[in-house]
Amino acid sequence: MRNERLKETLNSLQAASADIEGCAVVSEDGLIIASSLQQSMEEDHVAAMSAVMLSMGNRIVRELKRGDLEQLFVKGKDGYVIMANAGPHAMLVSITRPEAKLGLIFLDVSRASKALAEILS
Repeated sequence: MRNERLKETLNSLQAASADIEGCAVVSEDGLIIASSLQQSMEEDHVAAMSAVMLSMGNRIVRELKRGDLEQLFVKGKDGYVIMANAGPHAMLVSITRPEAKLGLIFLDVSRASKALAEILS
């Protein structure tokens, strides 16, 4: 039941924007909790890289005294990776196209991450 609700939330996030190519809920240990990634994206690889980013992000905000980590944002030539808290031990990872309208994406990601946190609590 919980896994179905997680998957539904991820599918709804992707349906909200054609610019979101894939998304997943990843544990702080780098394990996939739920995924809606394209077949070309290796889940384990995405999860492992997300855990590294999460660790570095936490260190940066701690060392610079910026409070708790809420979101990570990486821009590449071919698109963006946006990570947002989905509860105390999980992150929502969203992978977008380069032409994504970031304001709308951030709004959708924020809503989805809150829903995911509620499901995971």
